[in-house]
Amino acid sequence: MTKKKLIAGNWKMNGSLAANDALVRALVAGMKDAACTVAVCVPAPYLAQVQALCAGSALELGAQDVSPHEQGAYTGEVSAAMLKEFGVRYAIVGHSERRQYHGETDEQLGRKVAAAIKHGLVPILCVGETADDLEKHGPSAVPVAQLRAALAGAGLVDKKGTPDIVVAYEPVWAIGSGQAATAEQAEQVAAKLRETLAELLGADVADATRILYGGSVKSGNIASFMREPNVDGALVGGASLDVTEFASIARFQKHVGT
Repeated sequence: MTKKKLIAGNWKMNGSLAANDALVRALVAGMKDAACTVAVCVPAPYLAQVQALCAGSALELGAQDVSPHEQGAYTGEVSAAMLKEFGVRYAIVGHSERRQYHGETDEQLGRKVAAAIKHGLVPILCVGETADDLEKHGPSAVPVAQLRAALAGAGLVDKKGTPDIVVAYEPVWAIGSGQAATAEQAEQVAAKLRETLAELLGADVADATRILYGGSVKSGNIASFMREPNVDGALVGGASLDVTEFASIARFQKHVGT
């Protein structure tokens, strides 16, 4: 089954009204010949601004987190229903920085996945191992365990008609390091993740699910990842704040000859 690849930019805690305006306008103009789906996941205060800037373009909007709660006394939380009102299509769930700095657990992330799906958002579920995990357990054990736990927590295991989700493999040791995994390493883990999806959700769902690679993605290495059969796109961090770099990543087909 042919899937349209996804390039999603994660701005993290960066941006300003002026900088966002210049970046998104330039990106909308620069990605017109992109053959993949392109999204930007922006800080919550800027969702309304970026929604307006994206209007009428192919650029899709994403959030960097979503609350597992519907509403109530949860100060600082942003619900899936609120995000939906701002035209959000994607919501990052379980980024390694959320796991590390906010102590998010696989059980909590499962509930976030469920909340996103309930309101028609596509969760980008992040999984990945630290350098210590890699040394102790090998390259796929921790990401596969995280995927299993989150899908179980979301109540998706063995459930027919599973809605659209995205899985992002982001080796923690590569994020922000400037040293990306090799394409072969990314493919090895992505293949294991797809096998796990097939086991838990069925072969059709596994085939349709987009698996992204994230971790020091740049225009200079994107083509190597996109040649791998189980890598369906990229979750891009710092490079998504550079319009020339991000637009070049989004036009990766030119580099792989497709």
